[in-house]
Amino acid sequence: MKTPRPSARLEPLSQLRNLKMARSAHAYVRGSTVQFYEWLHSQPGRRLPKGPAVWICGDCHAGNLGPTGDLKGRIDIHIRDLDQTVIGNPAHDLVRLALSLATAARGSDLPGVATARMLEEMMRGYEQAFEDDVDKEPPRPAQVKAGMRSAVQRTWKHLAQERIENTKPTIPLGKHFWSLSREERSALKTLCATPDLHTLVTSLKGRNKDDRVKMLDSAYWVKGCSSLGLKRYAVLLGVGEGDDEEYCLLDIKEAVAAAAPRVARTAMPRDNDNGKRVVEGARFLSPGLGNRMIATRLLDHGFFIRELLPQDMKLELDQLSQTDAKLAAGYLARVVGLAHARQMDMSTRASWMRELQACRSKTLDAPSWLWSSVVQLVGRHEKGYLEHCRRYALEH
Repeated sequence: MKTPRPSARLEPLSQLRNLKMARSAHAYVRGSTVQFYEWLHSQPGRRLPKGPAVWICGDCHAGNLGPTGDLKGRIDIHIRDLDQTVIGNPAHDLVRLALSLATAARGSDLPGVATARMLEEMMRGYEQAFEDDVDKEPPRPAQVKAGMRSAVQRTWKHLAQERIENTKPTIPLGKHFWSLSREERSALKTLCATPDLHTLVTSLKGRNKDDRVKMLDSAYWVKGCSSLGLKRYAVLLGVGEGDDEEYCLLDIKEAVAAAAPRVARTAMPRDNDNGKRVVEGARFLSPGLGNRMIATRLLDHGFFIRELLPQDMKLELDQLSQTDAKLAAGYLARVVGLAHARQMDMSTRASWMRELQACRSKTLDAPSWLWSSVVQLVGRHEKGYLEHCRRYALEH
C-alpha cells in the first residue's frame, strides 16, 4: 500500500475518521467528543450537580477503560485513555459513561428498560467505590474476567502481530503505519537518546537501568478515532544487547488543549504544556499507567509517551445480554468511582455521596439528572449520527 506523503496526511485521516464514525451509533458517540462538551456547556449541561474538584477522565466512555499493566507486571482494569483529563466535575465522567453504556445497549438491541437498569447498576457500582477501601479490588463480571485472562496470557509476540503485523525489528508501512518526514525521523532519534526516555524504558520489571536502548524503526501511526489528525508516532526500540535484546513499542502522541470543561482557578499545567497535564492526570486516576508515562516537547508540540505493553487492551461491549449489560455497567462505574474516590478525603466523599443520593424517584434508583441527561444526549447523538451518515453517503 502506498502511504501518503507527510505533507498530505490530513485529508485521508479525515476520511478515515468519518468512515469509523459512520459504522455505528456507538462508534459515533466515541468519536464525537466535541458534541458532548457542547452539551455540557448548554443550559441542561450546566444544571448537573457540582461535584468536588478532582482529576477526571474527561472522555469517560466505555472504550477508554480496560486492562493495563504497571511497571511491576501487575494487571488491572483502569481508565486507559486520558487525552482529555482535567481537574473538573466528576459528574461529567458519570454522564459520559452513562451515554456510552446506553448507546452500547442500543447497539445490542436491548430494550429501554435494560438501559434504565444499567444506569441503576452503574450508580450502585460508583457509590460502592466510596464505601469500600479505595485500594480493594472490585469483583469482576464474566466478560471482564475473560478480557483479563486474555491480557494475562498476552506476550510481546501477540502485541507485535496485532500492532505491527510481524515480530521482526521493523515497522511495515501500509494501512496502519505511514512514512515519516526526514525532520520527524531525526527528532524521534534525538528523543530516543534522552535520559528521560532511557529511564522510562528501563524502569519496567525485568530490565536493567544500564541496558542499552536503541531506536530500530519509527513511523507515523494511524490510530484512534477522534484523535485522528494529531501527530502520533510508533517507535520500535531494542533494549539490551545480543541474545538478551528485547523489543518494545512506544506510543508517542501529541497532546492538545483539552475540550473537557475544567474547574476554574485550579493548580493544573497550563495549556501550553498539555503533555504534563495528561501525565499528571493519569498518575492520579490510573497510577499504574501514569507511572509508565512521560511528557516531552517534540517538533514544537507537546507530547506524552508510554510503552505499550501486551496487556494494554480495550474492553469491547458488543452484543451484550441484559445481565451482562448490568454487570458491566456496575463494574466499570466502580472502576471510575475508585479513581475519583482516591483523590478525596472522607468528608469530601461523604458530601459527594449525599449529593448523588438525592433526586432519586420511587421508580428509578438513579438520579433524575442522570436519566434526563442520557435521554437528551442519546437523542442529540442519534440525530447527529444520522446526519453524519447522510453526509458520508453523499460524499461517497
